[in-house]
Amino acid sequence: MSYYYRGLVTSHSSIVAFAQGDVTGDGVSDNVYLAGVRTPDSPFIQQITLVVQDGRSGRVTHTPLQDNAGYNPTLFLGDFTGNRVNQILISIDTGGSGGIMYHFVYSYLNNVAQIMFNYKSYNEIYHYTVTFQDNYKVEVVSNLNKMKYIIDISSRDEEYLSEIYQANGKLKQPISGFVNPLSGLYPVDFDGNHVYELLAYQKIAGRYDADALGYVLNTLAWSGNQFVLSDQNVAIFGSPIQ
Repeated sequence: MSYYYRGLVTSHSSIVAFAQGDVTGDGVSDNVYLAGVRTPDSPFIQQITLVVQDGRSGRVTHTPLQDNAGYNPTLFLGDFTGNRVNQILISIDTGGSGGIMYHFVYSYLNNVAQIMFNYKSYNEIYHYTVTFQDNYKVEVVSNLNKMKYIIDISSRDEEYLSEIYQANGKLKQPISGFVNPLSGLYPVDFDGNHVYELLAYQKIAGRYDADALGYVLNTLAWSGNQFVLSDQNVAIFGSPIQ
């Protein structure tokens, strides 16, 4: 079912993403849009707004986003809570060199917008320390859940390692790396129960951002009033077999 509605977008904005599904909880499919103002001769989009058109009544509501400018805005509708109603996952590329993205999850139950996930809140909670160690190892510590991971970098090229280590494998000086803010958030139904979890990606970097060592992968599940950490892994890059 679709409706034409004069107030769907303003004269300066256009539809930049679209999805259909029941987000209001009445069992009728709704139209969900992202509207924004395109930049001439550029893929950059500003004033991105969540627009929901109720499938039963045709009523349209607009929800401005907290961070509303970027590239390639996308929508995903899925049940993240288990209430058999779709929630709305919004992702926007920032265009920065670190691959950082804006991510939001909204509930639109009964035509009321409520934010369930905000990338800023996530970044404030999930902190890490990255420390180079002797013998070509890097320790990654997740402060929230007090877990540590060891990355073996002995397969890196000799020039890279010689800048950091002495010939005996000892560090020339203390070196700390870092973990980037949230750069990817993906809906995955790990349990096959038609309820989605969120899989969050954060890049682990060494001495500089392009010195990528791997990724922290956090699985987030809805706990009744918020998304909480349910699983955590560190993914590393492979190297060719010599």
